[in-house]
Amino acid sequence: MSQEAEGLIVGARHQLRLRVDERLTVPALSGTFTGFTSMPPVFATAFMVGFIEWACIELLRSALPVEFKTVGTHIDVSHVAATPVGMTVTADVELRTIEGRKLSFLVRCSDEAGLIGEGTHERAIVDAAKFLKRVRAKQEQRHV
Repeated sequence: MSQEAEGLIVGARHQLRLRVDERLTVPALSGTFTGFTSMPPVFATAFMVGFIEWACIELLRSALPVEFKTVGTHIDVSHVAATPVGMTVTADVELRTIEGRKLSFLVRCSDEAGLIGEGTHERAIVDAAKFLKRVRAKQEQRHV
């Protein structure tokens, strides 16, 4: 286990709830991705993925030193049932493994009618200042 991960506990769990509104539906993505304009107004897979990541971030928030953050590196989830506007979605996440700076989670989302998605998610612990320095350097390379 890395020094940054010392405050983390395998088996730690966190749960978040979110009420689905029009801003979280598939057509809401059409402002950026026009192909979604005529799709059904149900909870979007893209927003479910973001919701899962948020739940993992919240699980880790108090366990990591302030100078460290996590970034998503892999996600493998199903989205097996549609959730209409007005229903509440729950994300349940559990920290399954810690390998150095690599964290793996078991993730599950459900709405009031049952399971809507499940799978795994991986995050990496990064030193926030060093990470942003690398991002800025990459951005500057683009402008050369």
